[in-house]
Amino acid sequence: MAALIADGGSLQIGIGAIGDAIAHSLILRQEQPGAYRATLDRLGAPEPWETGPFEEGLYAPTEMLVDCFLDLIRAGIVKREVDGAIVHGGFFVGPRSFYAALRDMDEKLRDRIHMREISYINALFGDEAAKRKARQKARFVNSAMMVTLLGATISDGLEDGQVVSGVGGQYNFVAQALELDGARSIITLPATRRHKGETRSNIVWSYGHETIPRHLRDMVVTEYGVADLRGQSDEQVIQRLIAIADSRFQGELLEKARSAGKIATDWDIPEAQRNNLPERIGAAMPTETFPSFPFGTDFTQIEQQLLPAMQYLADHAARPAQLAALIARGLRGGQPDEAELAALERMGLDAPHGVREHSYRALILGALRSAGQ
Repeated sequence: MAALIADGGSLQIGIGAIGDAIAHSLILRQEQPGAYRATLDRLGAPEPWETGPFEEGLYAPTEMLVDCFLDLIRAGIVKREVDGAIVHGGFFVGPRSFYAALRDMDEKLRDRIHMREISYINALFGDEAAKRKARQKARFVNSAMMVTLLGATISDGLEDGQVVSGVGGQYNFVAQALELDGARSIITLPATRRHKGETRSNIVWSYGHETIPRHLRDMVVTEYGVADLRGQSDEQVIQRLIAIADSRFQGELLEKARSAGKIATDWDIPEAQRNNLPERIGAAMPTETFPSFPFGTDFTQIEQQLLPAMQYLADHAARPAQLAALIARGLRGGQPDEAELAALERMGLDAPHGVREHSYRALILGALRSAGQ
């Protein structure tokens, strides 16, 4: 993802793990170019990529100013000025350390962060010529929940009408990317998700709700690669999205496209894309280079220990037999060790009372032991 961002360009990213991952990768590219290129090689990323340091730097017109932008400023990446500003933001949000860093920042540097009305950032109208000149080589990066094989994006709601999130500026930035010379809209999403204990693909044939329609498709990125969809036929879009889907679902997606007559019957998944599996990505991106929280977090060490256990519990909560197995593991595993006891104390289960609390204690212990195995 960081290899799509050109020196001297403009950058907008949103809040969350994917935004942090992009910023961390940009800093790795700036400060450890050898490690950065080695990671691209291990991932089998095709050329050409942007791999050089940021000499001119980036300008950030971003609706949401999040904490990773401060790290990009410190790293000398966000530094290109537009009307005296290296950042034009609409509002800011982040952990407590973010607000402390803004408060303690050198005043001259803080004066280069300008807060503006949302319409200034999210649209080109109003001094359009100046905005076009400033937002050169722009990359607008936003997250999605799902993408259809024809290139539509689902970001804010489910097909039964349930609202998951506000659209925010996503549509505005997608439209702006198509209006600016040299700009790109980049939709990012993990290739899969866990739902009621099952792994499901986030690249789907079709879906009953769309946030960004297929005629605004541009670039889509998963952990398995980049699909450049702009100006491509439906068949080419399908081929490129299958190539970045998880390999456990590629065959099913291809069959649906064939059944709909949208792809040639003799086309098959390229050999190079048939190993799109989590194990390959994990091996290519060691945790010492790509930590879970590269810019810190408000979670305590104990809470960080609990996170994978709670995720494990959520993944298995839909099946009573699996919950029973977790309780059994918590009961038969002996007394909790020091780390487990600290986690139980954080959950208020270090001194349980009654059958319910004892069951919850065993359940958490079972999840801790299963997630850490």
